[in-house]
Amino acid sequence: MDYRKFGNHILVRLDPGEEILAQLKVLARREDIRLAAVQGLGAVNDFTVGVFHTDSKVYDSRRFQGAYEIVSLTGTVDRMAEEFYAHLHLSAAGADNQVVGGHLNRAVISATGELVLTRIAGELDREKSPEVGLNLWAFR
Repeated sequence: MDYRKFGNHILVRLDPGEEILAQLKVLARREDIRLAAVQGLGAVNDFTVGVFHTDSKVYDSRRFQGAYEIVSLTGTVDRMAEEFYAHLHLSAAGADNQVVGGHLNRAVISATGELVLTRIAGELDREKSPEVGLNLWAFR
């Protein structure tokens, strides 16, 4: 991973073999990022995404392997109990141009990843919502 800062923006290049969420955690700790919007693109060859079922409050996750282009990577970096927290969604197209996606659990870069983080002044914490079953932003 390499990156450069330009005002409120951090442009990140991820390299082959690097895992997106792990590298975001390294960056957030190194740069003390407490709240940011994330967008990105690139190529991955091994990723797991999930869909949350509101009735059972369970994620149904699925792993994909092969040549995929990230069509969209979007989400946020913030905190939960003062620790790093990332909530990202990824959509990726395979060789057949069919797009799959969902909540990002894990994604390994195959060629490159280009992320743009926009730092947001302030902080937000998350807390588990028993009604919804997810870690939601807590506005206090």
